[in-house]
Amino acid sequence: MSQRQQLERIMEIDRRIRGGEYPNADKMAEILEVSRRVIYNDRSFMIYRLGAPIEYDREHGGWYYTDQTWILPGMMVTEGELMAFFLSMEISKRYIGTDLESPLRAAVDKIARVVKGSVSVDTNVLHSHYTFSGPTSLEVNEAVLLDLHHAIINRQQVWMRYFTAKRGAYSERVIFPYHIHNYMGDWFLIAYDTLRNDFRIFLMGRIEKWQVLPERFVRDADFSAADWIGSAFQLHGGEEVIDVAIWFSKVRAQFIRERLWHPSQKIEERKDGSLILHMQTAGMVEVKNWVLQFGSQAEVLAPEQLRDACRAEIANMMEKYKTD
Repeated sequence: MSQRQQLERIMEIDRRIRGGEYPNADKMAEILEVSRRVIYNDRSFMIYRLGAPIEYDREHGGWYYTDQTWILPGMMVTEGELMAFFLSMEISKRYIGTDLESPLRAAVDKIARVVKGSVSVDTNVLHSHYTFSGPTSLEVNEAVLLDLHHAIINRQQVWMRYFTAKRGAYSERVIFPYHIHNYMGDWFLIAYDTLRNDFRIFLMGRIEKWQVLPERFVRDADFSAADWIGSAFQLHGGEEVIDVAIWFSKVRAQFIRERLWHPSQKIEERKDGSLILHMQTAGMVEVKNWVLQFGSQAEVLAPEQLRDACRAEIANMMEKYKTD
């Protein structure tokens, strides 16, 4: 019988003892549709593992608490739940970013202090059994995450000094923050940029200075973070959605077909084992950078402007690699 079922039985036993019903093994076995032996095992667990002050009252023919102030531990978990929590913690540190490691560890410590149960998981042992390799990510000040989080909730304008990598320069602007998005460990902010009079996406690790302003903004009711992210390829959205078709060789076909690259994707299988990946997406620069990593094993079929962009990039690469 599962540990989850045992926890449910213990909670029911506790509820009836606390309610002054003086339950016993016979009553609880009938109510919970288990054997008396199972109920006795549950009672022993409560006494010897949870410290429950259970005694038998002969007059009432059932159990009661000698200490009415005793309560069940605030959290009881199974081994699987503890393992799942550990794994999620490790993944979070690598994929959400090390900038949150300190508050994450503090949360783990608090949870560990209130967890009591029949099982435990040694995190040192788990470290020897599981390995995680996360992407490299830009460090983000924890304070900017919290400040922007509050600004989004309260709809407050934010002033910031931001570094634009494409221009290699800092600029100052006021933004209306809408949504925080984590992609491959990096934190991004989707916001309305008053400098450009349009929505933009900002890499939060490039925010040098910021200040949450008292002025508020009216949120655009038509804006949808899900639509913005859903229309994007990997990251950059908010642009015109275009039909894209990319051919992949037989060598790379299995790698492509076994993964979800975009919500709109459709795969056209070819007789020779190759395939064509169709999708409707924005962010052609991202698509270009992605497809070029496959070298000669991939070819953009449409749109023509994406083919031209790939040709230009390949020509620049050939210029770099040409020999005398």
